[in-house]
Formats: sequence, C-alpha cells, structure tokens
Amino acid sequence: MSEKSETREFITFLLKLGLFVFVLRSFIVAPFNIPSESMQPRLLIGDYLLVGKWPYGYSRYSLPFSVPLIPGRIMPSTPERGDVVVFKAPPSQNLDYIKRVIGLPGDVIAMQNGQVILNGKPVPKQRVADLVIPVSQNMIDATNAEGGLSPCYRPEFEITKDGERYCAYPRFRETLPNGKSYEVLDVDSDGAGDNRAPITVPEGHLFMMGDNRDRSADSRFPASDGGAIGLVPEENLVGRALISVFSTDGSANWFLPWTWVTAARFDRIGQGF
Repeated sequence: MSEKSETREFITFLLKLGLFVFVLRSFIVAPFNIPSESMQPRLLIGDYLLVGKWPYGYSRYSLPFSVPLIPGRIMPSTPERGDVVVFKAPPSQNLDYIKRVIGLPGDVIAMQNGQVILNGKPVPKQRVADLVIPVSQNMIDATNAEGGLSPCYRPEFEITKDGERYCAYPRFRETLPNGKSYEVLDVDSDGAGDNRAPITVPEGHLFMMGDNRDRSADSRFPASDGGAIGLVPEENLVGRALISVFSTDGSANWFLPWTWVTAARFDRIGQGF
C-alpha cells in the first residue's frame, strides 16, 4: 500500500471517529464534572457523571459548542419534579449548570423559613443525620479561589476526628408530591434564599434549585452572568444526570501516577440518580 493510500485511510478513520464522538455526545450521553458544592450532598466537587441526552429531546444546546443546527426543540419532553438535570444557564446560555427540578410550568413556588412551598403546600422536610465528609484538596482549592475562610463554608462546621479534618453539615430529606425523595443541606437559618415570595413558573420554563440550599445560585434569584439563573427555559436543557462514573478528591499529581489511584473516591462510582 502506498504512503498516500495509508494517509488517506488514516484521515478517513479520524473523520469517522470524529463523527462517532459528535453523534455520541450530541444524542446519547456526554460527560460532566462537578466544579462546585451547590449540589451537595448528592454531588461533591470532583465527581464525574454521565448525562443522558435523549430524555428531554434535543435543541442546539444538546450539541457540542451549542452549534445552531437544531431549530427550537425536537422530540421535547418535560422533566419530572426531582430530576437532576444539566442545562445552559441563563442569561448568557454559555455555562453548563446542574440543578434539581423543583417546579414545572404552572407551578407556584415560594420559600418560607427554608422550606419549599409548592402550590401552596409545604414540601415535607425531615431532619436526618449530619453530612460528615473529609476535607479534600479540591474543597480547599475552591475555598482559596473564592477567598473563603474555611473549606467547610464557615469555621463552625469544621470538626477534627482522629487528627483528620471533616465538614459536618445539617442534612434534611425532602419528599416531593410525586414521591421523589432526596437529601438537602441547610446550614443557615436565615439564608438569602430561605424566604422568597411566590412565583408562578411560566409555560416552557422550569424552577431549579441546588440541594445545598445556602451555597446554590438558582431559580430563587434573578439571572445574572456566572451567578443565579432565574427561571430556566426548557429549550436550555442539555440532559438528565444518569450515573456517577468517577470521583477524585483533587490530591492527584500528574507527575506521580500512583496518586491518580490514591486520589480516587471509588465508593462514589456507580451511584445513580
């Protein structure tokens, strides 16, 4: 075989591989990593998960780099309350956020003393055991980037056990009317989002909240670039969280291969939603 033929075959292989990856990431599954604490306790900084693209249909935001090849939304389906979804965050639609769906079109959502009021009825919120997690390097890095004082949000949530540092947060279990149950953190008794006036979710929009209620910029607040998101158009949906596939505590060093293993949190792999 001539060198020219080999080059042509190699280029053809790369084009086919690129097309396969494009189709896979656009219409089937795509990876997503967690950069913040807004979805604790379910998701920690350093978690990696797969996002299913098919559950809610497809729009331009389903495609890599939001290439405008799909007009509007095709094969649309509205999420269920309690779904954990990835979406392009308003107002710029440039950043991927992950939150939990709390309100659907037509719902009236309010917050009263840290409790969700859905269509005039309080969502049950039961106190459970504190979330106790070790202080990890990626938590320290995030705190330093934000100029914070403690990787545990505030120093009073940091404890020491057997010489190791941990964060201990008040944890609760919420149960939505459809039976979907999940855990949330609520560390402030008078947080900025604990009391919000009722708002009606308009047609084609969703009300999203982070499970870490005092560390989440979500639909309780007006949309701002890099901050809160306001009400999210369904067209902005990227996909539904499916399963955690990897997790790292941030302590790995690229030049020390054995740390790639010691930094992994294997117990978090395989957790579904």
